Parts: sequence; C-alpha cells; structure tokens
Amino acid sequence: MNIGPTLLEVKDLKMHFPIQRGLLRRVVGHVRAVDGVSFTIRQGETLGLVGESGCGKTTTGRLILRALKPTAGQILYRQDGGMADLTHKSRREMKPFRREMQIIFQDPFSSLNPRMTVMEIIAEPMVIHGVASPDEIRSRVRQLLEQVGLRVQHMNRYPYAFSGGQRQRIGIARALALNPKFIVCDEPVSALDVSIQAQVLNLLHDLQDDLGLTYLFISHDLSVVEHISDRVAVMYLGNIVELAPAEELYAAPRHPYTEALLSAVPSADPDLKVQRILLPGDVPSPSKPPAGCKFHPRCRHAVEVCRRDAPAWRELSSDHWAACHRAAEVKLAGIAAV
Repeated sequence: MNIGPTLLEVKDLKMHFPIQRGLLRRVVGHVRAVDGVSFTIRQGETLGLVGESGCGKTTTGRLILRALKPTAGQILYRQDGGMADLTHKSRREMKPFRREMQIIFQDPFSSLNPRMTVMEIIAEPMVIHGVASPDEIRSRVRQLLEQVGLRVQHMNRYPYAFSGGQRQRIGIARALALNPKFIVCDEPVSALDVSIQAQVLNLLHDLQDDLGLTYLFISHDLSVVEHISDRVAVMYLGNIVELAPAEELYAAPRHPYTEALLSAVPSADPDLKVQRILLPGDVPSPSKPPAGCKFHPRCRHAVEVCRRDAPAWRELSSDHWAACHRAAEVKLAGIAAV
C-alpha cells in the first residue's frame, strides 16, 4: 500500500498523574507515565509501539484519542488538508474527529457489553453519531460482519456465545462502523491463542489494504509487531528511545534497550543459539525516574555521561532515530526477520 502524507503528529506529549496523600489529598508527586513523546504517523502506514508493561504505551494511545487530557504537548491530526490541534479540544469539539479515530481494545471479553447483542454493539457508534437510518444501520452491520469473517446469522447473539477470536472480530467491526481513517490497536492479539493471533493479524492487514487504514499498533510482542509494522518505536519509562523502519530496527538496533528486547524474541530454528541479554534490576519507578539517561541503571554500556546527562533525540541514519549517548560507537546485535 502507498504511504501518504503525515496523518498524525505528536509533539513532546506528556501525561503526569498526580500522587495524592493525606486527609486533604495534597499532591506530593507525579507519575510520569508519558514524559515527552514525539513521533509522526503517515497515512496508510502502521507504526508499531513496543516496550515492557508499564512503559506508557497504552496511555500514549489513549492520549492521542483524547480519552485522557494530556499534561503538555501537542496532538496534530490531518483534516481537510490542514493539521488540526486536538490537544485542548472539548468533548463536543472532539466528536467529529472520533468518527475518524477509533480503537480496538486488548481484552475481547471485557470490551463488549454482555447485555447487548452483536447488532447493538456494532450499531452503537452509528446511533451515537446519527449517521444512518435504522434500515441503513442494519445493512451496514451485515456488511461489517461479513467483512471481518463472521456470519450474518450471528448478529442477534450475545458476546458470551463467541470465542475470544470471534469477539475480537466483533470489536474490529465496531471500530470500522464509522469508516475511520486511523485506528489505535491496543494489543489486539495478546489475549488470543497463537493460531488465532495469525488470523486476526492477517485480517487487520487485509482491511488496511482494502480500506486505506492507518494503524498505531501497540504491543509487547516484538515477533507480532515485526510482521505488521512499517516502522517501530521502542518505548521505555515514558520515552521513545528508538524509532526506525521495522527491518532496519530488527537487523541493526542502535539502543541497548532495543537490543535486549530483541534478544528475548524466540527463534523458529531450534539449532540457533541466541544469547539472551538479562537486564539487571527492575524498571525504575515512573514517579522517581533516574537522572541522565533513564536506562543507565540497567545498561551494560553506560558511562559517566549517561548518568549525568539525558541523551539527545537524534537521527543516526535515514529515518532511524535513537536517544543514546553511545549509539554511534557501540555495536549492537540484531536478529534476522522472525
């Protein structure tokens, strides 16, 4: 699929949750869930966002959709040839944009209302936005069910009657109901069996080709991200530490954290011996991040400048960015295509 102009641009996005204590609920600190994230997503591409649990991936996705109001930064979205700033728009002002920006949730069991039929679940976005008559809505739901690989006869059943993979297909159909341009896929296959994961990933890829969709694909599974993403961003403790085209990032990472993540990807070759990089210690608290480079307490390549100064975000080669003081001098190991 052809990649178009920039559809979404995120500039220095921050989300600091207050820590409140005492009877008067005084603010004694902040959890820096997202702490200065910047990237762009071009129309028709898939940007993979990976990292350990708690690094801020899902929060970033929800900020982009304005499910959360950011502490600072900008969210720019292309509409009518220009870039609209979504950062400070009210709930009413955001409503037209919600037709173009949707989400597929991680858990197919809790994301569907058990008291609603499949027909009601998929039709709900169209009813809220008032975009069609009852007959048109019913026809659209039938079309969406067939599009995601479900039978039309399923539309009057309730979610409990479906498997996890089928429920996720219902969630995908709901996300497509308003003909969106941009979809946040928040770990859409992590709760599914491996065999079902491949089917859902293939469905997402086919829908992207057919409908011209743009994805932000959030996951902690690098083997999944490599198959569906055009570019991959690696996130650590609220910051993006590396961003590059998928093939280049997997073959030649430029940040030690990316190298450690890649070493944990299992190989399909049983005779291939992979040297696993075990990071010492735990992920630091996002309420008290380390000075300098946030990764330095766990980095085997850290030197004094890493402990003292935060690394600059710089382009090391064409469209390959990293935030590491030693990115140009340390040789890191990648992996072949998984």
